[in-house]
Amino acid sequence: MRNYQLRVYTLSSEEALDRYRTIHYPRHLSSFPKFDIGIHGLWTDSAGEPKLYALLSFPADADLAEITERYLASPELRAEMEGFDTTAIVEVATTQLTPSPGSPLL
Repeated sequence: MRNYQLRVYTLSSEEALDRYRTIHYPRHLSSFPKFDIGIHGLWTDSAGEPKLYALLSFPADADLAEITERYLASPELRAEMEGFDTTAIVEVATTQLTPSPGSPLL
C-alpha cells in the first residue's frame, strides 16, 4: 500500500493560484514519476483564501522527507517553476492520510 499525503498550497492571490494550477503544477506530472511520487487529483474551492489541494502518494517503504528534499532540489522542479514567483506560495500544509478498509486507493 502506498503512503498518501494531502498537500494544501495557499497562494497570495487568485491570479497566482490560477497561474500555478493551470501552468506550473501540471508540469510536475511529467517529473513526479522520476521521484516515485504519484498524483491522484488537484482541487480548488471557492471559500476564503486561494488554495490548491493535491492528493499525492509515495511508495509504502519510502522516506517521504527524503523524496521531498530530492524533488525540491531537482533541476526538474526549477524548470517547471520557471516564470513563477515562488514567493506567491504563502504556505504548504501537509497531512499524512491512511486509507480506510474498502478505500479504492488501497
